[in-house]
Amino acid sequence: MFYRTAESVSPKHPDKLCDRISDAILDAYLEKDPDARVAAETCGGHGVVFVTGEITSTADDVDIPAIVRRIAGDNVEVHTKIVKQSPEIAQGVDTGGAGDQGIMIGYACNETEELLPREEVLARRLNQFIYEEYPYDGKTQVTIAPDGSIDSIVASFQNVGHDDLEKKVREFIDQQKLSGKLELHINPAGDWNQGGFEADTGLTGRKLIVDNYGPRVAIGGGCYSGKDPSKVDRSAAYMARKIAVDYLRKRKANEVLVRLAYAIGYAEPLEKTVIVDGKPEEITGYDLTPNGIIKFLDLKRPIYEKTAEYGHYGEGFDWDK
Repeated sequence: MFYRTAESVSPKHPDKLCDRISDAILDAYLEKDPDARVAAETCGGHGVVFVTGEITSTADDVDIPAIVRRIAGDNVEVHTKIVKQSPEIAQGVDTGGAGDQGIMIGYACNETEELLPREEVLARRLNQFIYEEYPYDGKTQVTIAPDGSIDSIVASFQNVGHDDLEKKVREFIDQQKLSGKLELHINPAGDWNQGGFEADTGLTGRKLIVDNYGPRVAIGGGCYSGKDPSKVDRSAAYMARKIAVDYLRKRKANEVLVRLAYAIGYAEPLEKTVIVDGKPEEITGYDLTPNGIIKFLDLKRPIYEKTAEYGHYGEGFDWDK
């Protein structure tokens, strides 16, 4: 056992604002056209938001600037540059093939009710606990010592004074019955009132570890937000999580890691490995083609904006069950 640390960022963090915008755009298209092909990227900061990407859809009345302003505020200037999906990519996807190559990782462990690493869950729950009262830009971080006690906690939130923020953190400590060294770093750079797009720029897909399982678990590399489920770096990653959860429960295991790999335009995975408590085997019993995954998890629904807020796993989504 060694020191383990994880962080979480609030939905008003500039990178999360961009993730949320990209997924809200995806939802808006899927609501009108479940077969929409969407790859929406957002970059924002300092009063300006840029949305670009490739979208092919029968829905032609999605108001992207309105979506941006709902999430980022009424006063932002919005620029868009949207084109149709490349026909060379579409020809592989139209036949049921994967929308890209890549490696997708799924994970589950028995440390928490969420089947996630404990440090990841604590950092996220602390962030949510603070955000409920102070819905602003903010970050939290939790370090667990080798003996399982809490070594340190970091909390940095906009528009919250040091004393009020420390009180909130101590409420969380009491609620969770945490013990240990408990070294607190509260607004360690000083109290701050300028956050979100006013303080910094954000970009879709820049909080990959926060979106996944925390730094203890490797990730495949692709981000999720703004991508429709024909992109396997989203849909197959969700399926990998579902498989990990299934194997964890079925085998009464401590830890399960799943690896899926795909080639663009090819339906079947090139690798389908599950590692149960350190022992690898081939996954069986699942349709792992893109169309099979989409059907099994019912992924053509407008369900994605919520996934962009606090991570894609452990929040009660269908692939967590």
